[in-house]
Amino acid sequence: MRGIAGAAVLAAFPLAATAPAHAHDEGRVRATVTPASAASGARVEISVAGCEGTTGSAGSGAFSGDAKLTGRDGGKNSLNGSATLRGGVSGTYDVTVICDGHPHQAVGTVEVVQHRSEPVSPVRAGGGGTARLAAHAEEAGPGTRHAVIGLVLAGVAAVAVAIRSVRRRRSE
Repeated sequence: MRGIAGAAVLAAFPLAATAPAHAHDEGRVRATVTPASAASGARVEISVAGCEGTTGSAGSGAFSGDAKLTGRDGGKNSLNGSATLRGGVSGTYDVTVICDGHPHQAVGTVEVVQHRSEPVSPVRAGGGGTARLAAHAEEAGPGTRHAVIGLVLAGVAAVAVAIRSVRRRRSE
């Protein structure tokens, strides 16, 4: 009976001993994507901390290809690289890093947002409430009524100039 219990403890011990080391190893590698949220087609910078080597790669379903990571002083400084976000995708994606000969899955995230080329609703700005009046004036434009009023005013001005010219000549 003791032999069976001892064998069970010995069989479970290697699993228990390796599980915490594996979890600790996964927790020390972290990837930061800058900007964390960008439009498809944008270029992002990736910085990875916790890798002992001086090279590695970062991949994601959001990237158009794997990003090559380089650094110096193995483990004292971060590994850095850049990637381009794929077109036509949106959402939040995990970043997987390969360094020290091991993959480190989901050690960072990147969010891809849809970029709109034109505003949804243009802002009507300027002069308090005059934007609404200006928009109406652009829609209406000068019409027949405006043309008639302009001609009448021009005629009145011509008559006034003529009368003044006649009075000046008589006074001389």
